[in-house]
Amino acid sequence: MHEVLPLLQKTDFPPLRRRGLSTLQVNLGYVCNQTCQHCHVNAGPNRTESMDAATVDAVIDALRATQALTLDLTGGAPELNPHFRRLVQAAREAGVHVIDRCNLTVLFEPGQEGLAEFLAEQGVEVTASLPCYLEDNIDAQRGRGVHAASMRALQRLNTLGYGSGDARRRLSLVYNPLGASLPPPQAALEADYRRMLGEHFGIRFDRLLTLANMPIQRFGSTLISKGTFSGYMQLLRGAHRPENLESVMCRDLVSVDWQGWAYDCDFNQMLGLPLRAAGRARTHVRDLSSSALAGLPVVVRDHCYGCTAGQGSSCGGALAA
Repeated sequence: MHEVLPLLQKTDFPPLRRRGLSTLQVNLGYVCNQTCQHCHVNAGPNRTESMDAATVDAVIDALRATQALTLDLTGGAPELNPHFRRLVQAAREAGVHVIDRCNLTVLFEPGQEGLAEFLAEQGVEVTASLPCYLEDNIDAQRGRGVHAASMRALQRLNTLGYGSGDARRRLSLVYNPLGASLPPPQAALEADYRRMLGEHFGIRFDRLLTLANMPIQRFGSTLISKGTFSGYMQLLRGAHRPENLESVMCRDLVSVDWQGWAYDCDFNQMLGLPLRAAGRARTHVRDLSSSALAGLPVVVRDHCYGCTAGQGSSCGGALAA
């Protein structure tokens, strides 16, 4: 795989400073039951990295110490971490809102029996990857049979109350473009998703989130192989909107890797660019403090234009209407 960071080091992206911490986003490991072309984590079935019990305990302690409002669990497939359910239960008992970034097909993996019911009982928000509503497009990006399994998973979640407007069972879908282009307007695409999924599969969901593909890891390497990396970067830079800087997620979110190290965002984590804290080359989750984070500079590189291009992009979808 091609090294992407050297192509991103030189940047004129505007400087940013943190406001504090409202969301703790935790990557529980790179083990996944899918291998997606757009994956910026380079996750897959052959990866072995997985957060251990001691680090999960440190995450639980950090939730209490920082008084974070939201725990955002990602991977890989976060549910494949053996400590996933214990972490979810501890967070919910502490009154923390939990998001599970789910690829949907994991619901049918061996050992995951009762997973959907567990998520519903705990009141976990499911944010589900669904890069398209068309079978050919999904299977081309994620693997043969993924579309059919994803539809079954969404129908199961619907039977458990997800997608019905219940705040305790919010179902969000995530769209990524198939290639080197910006996502279409989020509201219009959401209407298309509602119509197609409702008419053909009887599926309901609460909202659609559109995310730009980041030029890092597997997707970035693919761009280099195709000779389109510089063209995609020109697209992102040319579509930069300064007003999106106010809402980028790195100002209020801390990303934690499977070993417990902290970063300004999930993308910086994948590039090995740690959060800058006073007197530390890097910061572990056990040393996080909301008050100490406020005002710290965010580590920026050229990939940051992926979050401010066009309507903007974050783990919470578009930044602007």
